[in-house]
Amino acid sequence: MTANLTLRDAIATLRVAGIEDAPRDARLLLAKAMGVPADRLTLHLQDPLSAQAAQAFAALITTRSARQPMAQILGERLFWGRSFEVTRDTLDPRPETEVLVQRAIKQPFANMLDLGTGSGCILISCLLAMPMATGLGVDISDAALRVAARNAARHGVTGASFLASDWLRGVTGSFDLIVSNPPYIAQAEMAALAPEVRDWEPSRALTPGGDGLDAYRRITAAAPARLMAGGRILLEIGPTQAAVVTALLVAQGLEDTHILHDLDGRDRVVCASKPVSEPRDGLLC
Repeated sequence: MTANLTLRDAIATLRVAGIEDAPRDARLLLAKAMGVPADRLTLHLQDPLSAQAAQAFAALITTRSARQPMAQILGERLFWGRSFEVTRDTLDPRPETEVLVQRAIKQPFANMLDLGTGSGCILISCLLAMPMATGLGVDISDAALRVAARNAARHGVTGASFLASDWLRGVTGSFDLIVSNPPYIAQAEMAALAPEVRDWEPSRALTPGGDGLDAYRRITAAAPARLMAGGRILLEIGPTQAAVVTALLVAQGLEDTHILHDLDGRDRVVCASKPVSEPRDGLLC
């Protein structure tokens, strides 16, 4: 059977399984099974599919039909224009998080802290844009930290180090930039998530339980002590959490609060900065 006919049947299978973009996913999986670049697959669709490739493709379609995310199946995800290793131990990087990176690198920094680093995509993307800077990625998961370290090596980032810690509990030193995309989904909202998220991504990277705000309470209580005067903190949030997270930051004496929106116009990142002893003109988060 040709690759094209096999692809047609696979698309039908994925549609039955409820996969939203079945044609795209099937093509990517077929390219993986055939060992050809995805952008060259069309050139091979009339080729006979080898028994080995057909078996591999069938296994991949079965896996995707079980709603495992494509990033986990392919082992990587594009973020900020670069490919990052993804496993079941890490959150799948979202395009919305690029809003945080865009603002983080808008202003120079020397030493950054990434809380809940996961795949390391935020930390690594920021350090690649600021080659003289250093950064620390913190995560409670040793498995996630190993993925982050491999991603740093993959992109040649030597200024990144990693630490196993429950948020800031084991963190020492001072930073002029603190960033985090913490778990923020309320426990009651978990059941409504897509199966790819709810059943396959690490739950502790998605929700802290309860109202979804516990990570913000812990971060905002401890982060100011690790933030240099004039330093910035950027926190990704859920679209209904801006007011609460802003209030938590203000209660800790931080200022210059500002909300960034994603491409859909939703609240996505809360920015704040630590006061300096003497005001500086033009300080923006």
